[in-house]
Amino acid sequence: MHVYPFSAVVGSDDLALALSLCAVSPSIGGVLVRGEKGTAKSTTVRAQAALLPQVTEVAGCRFACDPAAPDPSCPDGPHPHGAAAQTRPARLVELPVGATEDRVTGSLHLQKALSGGTAEYEPGLLARAHRGVLYVDEVNLLHDHLVDLLLDAAAMGRCSVERDGVSVSHAARFVLVGTMNPEEGELRPQLLDRFGLTVEVAAPRDPQVRAEIVRRRLAFDADPVSFVAGWADAEAELARRLAAARERLPHVRLGDDALVAIAEVCAAFDVDGMRADLVTAKTAVAHAAWAGRDEVTREDIAVAARLALPHRRRRNPFDEPGMDETLLDELLGDRAPEPDPDDPGPGPGGAGPDGPGGGEATPDRDDRAAGAGAATSVATPAEPYRTRLFTADRTGRGTAGRRSRARTTVGRTVGERRADTGPVHLPATIRATAAHPCAFPVAGTTGNAHGWQVRRKVVEGREANLVLLCVDASGSMAARQRMTQVKTAILSLLLDAYRRRDTVGLVTFRGDRAVLALPPTNSVDVAAARLRELPAGGRTPLAEGLLEAAETIRRHRLREPDRRALLVVVTDGRATAGSDAVARSLAAADRIATAGIDAVVVDSETGRFRMGLAARLAERLGAEHVPVGEVHADALTTVVRGRAA
Repeated sequence: MHVYPFSAVVGSDDLALALSLCAVSPSIGGVLVRGEKGTAKSTTVRAQAALLPQVTEVAGCRFACDPAAPDPSCPDGPHPHGAAAQTRPARLVELPVGATEDRVTGSLHLQKALSGGTAEYEPGLLARAHRGVLYVDEVNLLHDHLVDLLLDAAAMGRCSVERDGVSVSHAARFVLVGTMNPEEGELRPQLLDRFGLTVEVAAPRDPQVRAEIVRRRLAFDADPVSFVAGWADAEAELARRLAAARERLPHVRLGDDALVAIAEVCAAFDVDGMRADLVTAKTAVAHAAWAGRDEVTREDIAVAARLALPHRRRRNPFDEPGMDETLLDELLGDRAPEPDPDDPGPGPGGAGPDGPGGGEATPDRDDRAAGAGAATSVATPAEPYRTRLFTADRTGRGTAGRRSRARTTVGRTVGERRADTGPVHLPATIRATAAHPCAFPVAGTTGNAHGWQVRRKVVEGREANLVLLCVDASGSMAARQRMTQVKTAILSLLLDAYRRRDTVGLVTFRGDRAVLALPPTNSVDVAAARLRELPAGGRTPLAEGLLEAAETIRRHRLREPDRRALLVVVTDGRATAGSDAVARSLAAADRIATAGIDAVVVDSETGRFRMGLAARLAERLGAEHVPVGEVHADALTTVVRGRAA
């Protein structure tokens, strides 16, 4: 197997620099690589591992103890002074998205426990990654319980296991490197902050650079041995530079002026906590060592801030990543403030809010008079708020999340069962075996052997759902600034779905048809962008919207049969597209109820005189009816009552 050379990767200079700085100073805390698909994120990370210096460890120690300073509480120790040592390449340990908890942290060696009656700990991936690199591809798709384990290990530098009769703690200091495609969903803020540096990667637009990438890849595929040999000298030079920078690192001076400048930058960009200051300081020192300097300069601080601060300024998934580089230059004194260019501003004939092209169009108050060419408007949502909890009825068995009750692999143990798969319920297994030992014949003998009555845990936790928003975008929704209130409520529901690790989708209906504006995805960023651009105007094809939502859920069930759907219909209940619009809408509601789809109707009707059509629709859907003003978390927690399938 040939690893693609790190020197041959034609990609982001920031990515190569960030990985190199973490190799120089592992205490920086790792790198998060964000970028679109097909940008060589994984290739670059795997190639860089070959440049890491070798690791010296105690011979036979499964936890990679350093002979010069062994861990006194090592499960394989204590190691005597002068213990035999061995040298090996630094490890790049990959954490699969679908890994189980016991595979990550380690657990009881089940075979030895059942056959020999001995309780022996079997190390997991965190032990293997100690003093190396832990690489998580698609880190944003990692299950929440595994994210929590990484948070604890990254913060404490240790992995502690307390379960199945095992009580073990061992060192787990590693460089955390993750790659992700933002289109597939964002990271929890807690995990985002644990990454020391972040890099945005995009495919180059220069045709010459793109052609060079293809040329090198084809050359590697045609003859990997010759290609790797051709870059051997460049790889060796990079390895020598890394080694020299690591030796210089302890001698780099971080002066008081530089430290104050770092604090000023972090304060000016309003980042939370003190981790940003610490990481920026460590990165600046590492960059100075990488550049061959013995003292941190303003250039080192600027580079460190560009890598360490952008992801820490993002407080919710709808915030744009990045930072104001002009402000950074001004803070570090690299550039004098430039005067603002002449701006005619708003006024008569201008494009501002008071000009002919500004402001929102005023739609018809009643969309019954609106045709296909009716005026439309695009409302802007306000700041999102914390919403009430909407859940699916009954107990599901979907992917672990934070919304509805479900039988999952993570949560509290509520019982035991006989099965071939699932986590072992050790006390129940012992009790069942003691009460009813089973016997089976042994081949080649006339006797029987006693086996174990294995029992599996029944665990109840929370699952993630498909939250499908079916939004009325007709002219009646635009009246009286109703769409602004509706968009704010929907944006708040999207934020809630992000926090609960749901998949989201968006169906809109206006005029004479319904559109699947966003197929089910884990990216609430994309959903929020589609929502902000959503125009309002025209008639209300309510039946078409409900039927499109039902068909979307049906198709999604074929792909993920265990993920239950929660349909959120946002409408005032008016159906005006066609002479039989009301009858067709009620028939579509009956179809959804018969399919056993849990739903909630957010009633957007406002004003003193109300027709109550949304409440009637909710009754036919078997759904909870919630006025749009009561979506806020101040209201009581709501459990959606859907009909049984």
